[in-house]
Amino acid sequence: MRNYNNNNNKNNNNNNNNNNNIVALLLLLFFNSTIEQQQEVLSRFRAERAALLQLRSSLGLRSKEWPIKSNHCVNWVGIICQNGTVVNINISGFKRTRIGSENPRFSVDSLANLTNLVSFNASRFTLPGSIPDVLGFQVQKLQVLDLRFCQITGAIPFSVGNLTDLVELYLSDNALTGTVPDSLGRLSRLSVLDLSRNTLTGFIPSSFGSLVNLSSLDMSLNYLSGDVPESFRRLLNLRFLNLSGNSLSSSLPAQLGNISNLIVLDLGYNSFTGTLPVEFGNLTSLQTLVVKNNMLTGNLSGDMFSSLNKLETLVLNHNNFTGNLPDELRSLPALSFFDASNNNFTGLLPNLVPNGNFTNFTSGALNLSHNMFYGNLTPVLRRFRSVDLSYNYLQGKEPDYARGVFSLNRNCLRNMTTQRNVQECATFYASKGLTFDNFGVPEDTLPPPRDSHNRNKKWIILAAVIGGVGLFVLIAVIAILVIVCCRKSRTSSQRGNGVGPAPAVIVPPSPMAALDLSNLGDSFTYQQILAATGDFTDVNLVKHGHSGDIFRGVLEGGVTVIIKRCDVGSGAKDVHVAELDLFRKVSHPRLVPLLGHCLENENGKFLVYKYMPNGDLSSSLYRKNDLDDDGLQSLDWITRLKIALGAAEALSYLHHECTPPLVHRYVKYIFLF
Repeated sequence: MRNYNNNNNKNNNNNNNNNNNIVALLLLLFFNSTIEQQQEVLSRFRAERAALLQLRSSLGLRSKEWPIKSNHCVNWVGIICQNGTVVNINISGFKRTRIGSENPRFSVDSLANLTNLVSFNASRFTLPGSIPDVLGFQVQKLQVLDLRFCQITGAIPFSVGNLTDLVELYLSDNALTGTVPDSLGRLSRLSVLDLSRNTLTGFIPSSFGSLVNLSSLDMSLNYLSGDVPESFRRLLNLRFLNLSGNSLSSSLPAQLGNISNLIVLDLGYNSFTGTLPVEFGNLTSLQTLVVKNNMLTGNLSGDMFSSLNKLETLVLNHNNFTGNLPDELRSLPALSFFDASNNNFTGLLPNLVPNGNFTNFTSGALNLSHNMFYGNLTPVLRRFRSVDLSYNYLQGKEPDYARGVFSLNRNCLRNMTTQRNVQECATFYASKGLTFDNFGVPEDTLPPPRDSHNRNKKWIILAAVIGGVGLFVLIAVIAILVIVCCRKSRTSSQRGNGVGPAPAVIVPPSPMAALDLSNLGDSFTYQQILAATGDFTDVNLVKHGHSGDIFRGVLEGGVTVIIKRCDVGSGAKDVHVAELDLFRKVSHPRLVPLLGHCLENENGKFLVYKYMPNGDLSSSLYRKNDLDDDGLQSLDWITRLKIALGAAEALSYLHHECTPPLVHRYVKYIFLF
């Protein structure tokens, strides 16, 4: 028995020893693992801190927000850490240090060492320069990238398409140029894309149809052209779409009618043509529809509005719509803002109140001005907070509720000033086969319509009188010129024959003596000019100018320039002096920069300007559209408007900001290229 017990005790002791060994081993492994994890966390913490300090230095951030001697995960403003690693950086609205403000740069290479970073927000923080490729190649876990109002320039890099985890991308309110890269179509998780208020050109990429999770797309206020891609019909989750303020053309994109979740659709300020597509009636969630300032025509289809029960805002102004407003508009229970001004609508005022329910309209606005509506005002208008019916042909009395509240100028209403004259109103109603109330005055007092034959006769007489006077003035001017020329020739012949005293010869000082060339660009040798233009070959000839020929050239460093050869043998032999003197006095971003000059050659003087790749203004304005030509197309009206504004800025500067003011004939030299 004792032996048995002893054996059991030995076995128990052995088991206990084994268990203790296992526990000790597990504890050893646990502590070793914990130590390794702690070392890994500490190593990552130090690496991320070093990266943040480098970012602090390269961006010139202040110690007020990022104090160097404190824990960045605890005390640094805009830094969020999870499990000891940086996941969020927000420097929105930060101010730079004095040294950082003197040399601001878009230097964020250290972000590559923040391997777990998912959000970077630098909105309203100055980052001059282009977006670095490091963001697309080495910070690929980013889910939110916000770079609004950062003064970014250059093109959107193709590498941004590598950020396949992106959910929100904001690049609005910068100076981005170039086309929108197709690679953005690879961002399949993207929910928000904002590229608005830049200077982007080209077409909207068809690859955007792959952004099936997109809920908000804003590309407004750019220079985009072409049409809306057919692939947009696949963006079934899109709720907000703003393409306004571009140069988009063709007909309105009917494929958008497939996006039943769309809430806001803004296509205003483009060059769309045609009518409103009936397919828009499928947008049953639509609350705002804006198509103002296009070139749309035709009647509005009632079928389009019959199912838009959530529509609150409808903006159709500044188009060429015609016909009556459809009765289906009164079936829209939520409509509170309706602007159809500056069209060619006609007919009686529609009853826009659905089923007699006025509650949604007491704070609404109605603008039907600058159309051809006629008939009487209706009591329903009192349900709107703001009403503009000016420049129509409404007649009858002004209701008491409208006095001092509604805008009713230039109609045919009784007992009101600033109305159309009786003849204009009577002619309009007669053209419609309707009766005009003659402002409440009996019809026998209505003045007879003017005889068009008599009006034409008066115009003929007036034209004859003006033509006769003009001919007399022309003959008189020619006679005076002949007399002056004869006197000059007689005087010159007398001087040639030695008759009369010879005038004293005064040698004027050289106009170049008054010019300081040190601030007028680089000085090029004649050999450099010859090499740049290929000895002025016809291949490099751009055009023949009034005061010299203009050539395209390439300098030794590969820089493309425009070289103007001023012919000193011509009548305008001092044109180079005038232009150099101009650039000595003025400096403006709208003026083509003068890069240098070459004045050593006796037979010609040369001025070197910055090369403008889009050619001269004249050829751009009068360029013809040719379907067989793959080159530059004719400028759209928005681009022409921006060119006109730029030219106006330059002229305003020359006329009003220079002392003394400069005559704007110099603009022909400035805007040549």
